[in-house]
Amino acid sequence: MNASAPIKTASTHEPSGDAVDTRFTVPGMRCAGCIAKIERGLSKIDGVEAARVNFSAKRVAVHHHPALDDAVLVDELRKLGFEAQPVLANPLAKDDQETRQLLRALAVAGFGMMNIMLLSVSVWSGAGGVTRDLFHWLSALIALPVVAYSGRPFFSSALMALRYRRTNMDVPISIGVLLATALSVYETFIGGEHAYFDGAVMLLFFLLAGRALDATMRGRTRDGIGALLGRMGRSASVVQPDGSTRQTKVDDIQPGMMMIVAAGEALAADGVVEQGFGSIDNSMLTGESTPEPVSIGSTVHAGATNLFGPIHVRVTAVRDETAIAEIARLMDEAGQSRSRYVRIADRASRLYAPAVHSLAALAFVGWMIAGAGWHQSLVIAIAVLIITCPCAMGLAVPAAQVVASNTLIKHGLLVKDGSALERLAEVDVAIFDKTGTLTLGEPRVDVTDLSETDRSIALALSQTSRHPISRGITKSLLAAGVSPSVLKNVSETPGSGIAGECAGTPVFLGRPADAGEQMEVELRVGEEGSRLALSDPLRTDVAETIDELRGCNIDAAILSGDSSQAVAQVATELGLDAQGSFEPRDKLAEIERIKSEGHLPLMVGDGLNDGPALAAAHASIAPGTASDASQQAADAVFIGERLMPVALAIRVARSTMRIVRQNFTFAIGYNVLAVPLALAGLVTPLIAAVAMSLSSLVVVANSLRLSRSIR
Repeated sequence: MNASAPIKTASTHEPSGDAVDTRFTVPGMRCAGCIAKIERGLSKIDGVEAARVNFSAKRVAVHHHPALDDAVLVDELRKLGFEAQPVLANPLAKDDQETRQLLRALAVAGFGMMNIMLLSVSVWSGAGGVTRDLFHWLSALIALPVVAYSGRPFFSSALMALRYRRTNMDVPISIGVLLATALSVYETFIGGEHAYFDGAVMLLFFLLAGRALDATMRGRTRDGIGALLGRMGRSASVVQPDGSTRQTKVDDIQPGMMMIVAAGEALAADGVVEQGFGSIDNSMLTGESTPEPVSIGSTVHAGATNLFGPIHVRVTAVRDETAIAEIARLMDEAGQSRSRYVRIADRASRLYAPAVHSLAALAFVGWMIAGAGWHQSLVIAIAVLIITCPCAMGLAVPAAQVVASNTLIKHGLLVKDGSALERLAEVDVAIFDKTGTLTLGEPRVDVTDLSETDRSIALALSQTSRHPISRGITKSLLAAGVSPSVLKNVSETPGSGIAGECAGTPVFLGRPADAGEQMEVELRVGEEGSRLALSDPLRTDVAETIDELRGCNIDAAILSGDSSQAVAQVATELGLDAQGSFEPRDKLAEIERIKSEGHLPLMVGDGLNDGPALAAAHASIAPGTASDASQQAADAVFIGERLMPVALAIRVARSTMRIVRQNFTFAIGYNVLAVPLALAGLVTPLIAAVAMSLSSLVVVANSLRLSRSIR
């Protein structure tokens, strides 16, 4: 599986082969407009080839020349108005500090808000004179330290932006809170009738509630993978040069070392079995609950649990290079994209600061001209500043994409990029490769006619080879509970088979000379020979998946490089149109033809020959067993032996786009209704604070419906 998805940006720099990727955490990103600001700013730096923001994870990935120091990029981000630091640890290491700070500030704001509201109720009920003034002073004593403490996340972000002559959404929020507080203090000093401490503190409370919820959501998108990483072995018994073993921490394990994994232990690294056989629980990676048989030559992954019998594993990948870490990186880059909807949010948020400042100034000047006086004009301007916060617009896309990506990974599908959800929702035809896509891509053998001795010999021969047919035979025999015989003088002849001796008797497993196009192998023990029929079974839920796609009004067909006869058999069984003996260029031409007819095709394939078609299709999905090139070209990758994640991806994508459109409709409708009311002087700062904050919470709550609707 690929270490990371390609970084996409509008940068005009041409990528170079020796460029490196560096990721930075940027907690100060508050709105969709920050995406464009950071990506445009970084792309202008000499040596930066590409930059991509993941708003949901509050990170930015920079593809740059190795000579460009991380400190320079951090400084450039600071000049753009954002504090940043390189992500040096595991990509899924949870950054709880921001969440804890937000929760503390939220608790303080909540405590202050409740007490101030109790005092305000008395004022609203008609308390006047000395009593009203006393309650205003008490409210001031509570509100001032609360605003100073709980407002820090907004004030520090606004100051950072202003220091570099930039604005962000926290600038008008800070101005609104500070003006409301200052006006309230003034009213308290002069014994005025109204004070707005309740509005200022309530605004902070609801803003902090929205941001704390957003931070929690972002953390939960990685909790599932984080739990998998936690299942990785913390240490392993490593064979030393002198033949002894030593317990070695996971950070000290290196490729090439030999691990001895006892029954019940979790693997601490990826590797290849060199001695022993048995089965492992690989559900943490594949989602399949059935134990997977392993033998000599089998690839095993960190986090899998050895169920019985010790196995010797030669380490091939450690720590951040393991399959689980690669999935972690893939998920870290999912959930946010430069999709059409994100670009809309970008443009809206980019115009927000100048527009809202202009509206507030216009409201103040207009009401002054109308004779309302500076006090009433300022109150209205403050309400305009508060009520026009575009939090709901900024959350409309990422909130839905984060929930959708998290939902899909729980069902065995990893989406590389949020824009893939948009494309998956639009497809109207699905094109499948056959071998390795509709089928498992692993030949299975029928061993029911073999004696117990012959089965043991067949297993002993097959597990010495990495040939796909040998691996299929090994898997079938191990699943049947067979134990291998002891062989001597084993040798493999490419294109022929495997030979050896068992108790002095010559044995052979390989392709019969007269097999022709028949899918079979021959086992010879001495002079006796047995033919074993091979099959590449369909995935267990292929028919169900095809029916699900038809229910989504998506036609399906097969394009395969296999012989037309083999493809026709599968097509007849599934009731699909099919074409076989297709070269890569033929598949690409067919995809282009389908697109020229106005269709939006989904390509599902696994081989190198599927790469061009995967890249050309409107959307594409590859199985986890696919070649690296296919996984790189695909928009999403599904793991395990089930095909249903393909149909589920389309259903979730369509639901996600409906939620996004609903979020945009609500965010736009809110502003269409709320802004005129504020300009007309019908909204107090308190009501503005409640309305703006609730709009963000509604968008988040609407997005969370995705996780409940997909089971």
